Amino acid sequence: MVAPNLIGCFLIKRQSKNSYLAGMIVETEAYSQEEASCHGFSGRTKSNETLFGDPGHFYIYLSYGINSCVNIVTGQKNWANGVLLRSIAIKGENDRIASGPGLLAKRFGLNRNFNNLPLSPEYDFWLTEGEDLSRIGSIVQTTRIGISQAKDIPWRWYFKNSRSVSKRVRGDRIPTREKCWQPPSFEGL
Repeated sequence: MVAPNLIGCFLIKRQSKNSYLAGMIVETEAYSQEEASCHGFSGRTKSNETLFGDPGHFYIYLSYGINSCVNIVTGQKNWANGVLLRSIAIKGENDRIASGPGLLAKRFGLNRNFNNLPLSPEYDFWLTEGEDLSRIGSIVQTTRIGISQAKDIPWRWYFKNSRSVSKRVRGDRIPTREKCWQPPSFEGL
């Protein structure tokens, strides 16, 4: 499954020739055509066509007609699979600036205009390989949130030591500033 492997990867946006926005993915959710909460569950439509397309593209939709939600198409072509990027931690910025799908899309300037965009430096958005966060903390696996169907499938993951997680499982307290993990700067540019 791709979703837990994206925890620790950087999402990079080229803002200009020498300016980049980079944040580490700290929370994801997976969706697949065989379960009822996936946009592809009832089949291919004009609005979900991208989700059936080539892996490695953005699938962006509006939630309740208000907030953009950024997904990465995964799996194989002609089978709806995607990973919702729920939260990103950005070095030097407020812990909550990209904490939740709508805030993440807003901070990275992503909306429906970027739907079906390939993730590649050529198109100004790309992913890096991930940091192994398991050596400095644990990855929590739990059920997805904000959906009405297939709520019991444990396809949400988050990095426990991050203050940028959108919603924690009951009893999991936000780490104090002194004890929490700080997102690294992206040095790969």
